[in-house]
Amino acid sequence: MQVYKKILVTVDCSPVDEAILKHVTALALQNSAAVYLLHVVHSHTLDQNRVLRENSEACLSAHQEALRSKGIETHIIIRSGEPDLEILDEIDKEVYDLIAMATHGHGFLGDLLFGSVSDKLKHRTQVPLLLIKSEAS
Repeated sequence: MQVYKKILVTVDCSPVDEAILKHVTALALQNSAAVYLLHVVHSHTLDQNRVLRENSEACLSAHQEALRSKGIETHIIIRSGEPDLEILDEIDKEVYDLIAMATHGHGFLGDLLFGSVSDKLKHRTQVPLLLIKSEAS
């Protein structure tokens, strides 16, 4: 039985990506699922946006190549803006069976001060959410 057909994976192009990609790789292979890698560029200037976008393209291409080498259909999505809002917008525009993301593990105080994308998502979406705490966090 194929539980997941389309998996949206949010990546931030940091070492925490490896934790979630490890789990998603196994799920995608078990379910013959397509993986959609989403990165949101969060910048304050046009120059910063350009540099961050170039870096994210390289990062996502590397992740895509690794997944495709295992036979997993993989797509790249790059957006600009506030991460939680852009992720929610993507979920509203497309139908996904699972949203997967690694958490940074700020802890209660860090989440209170900085907000937590995963916390906002779990309260605003009906799509199942897989959260993996990264050892790198």
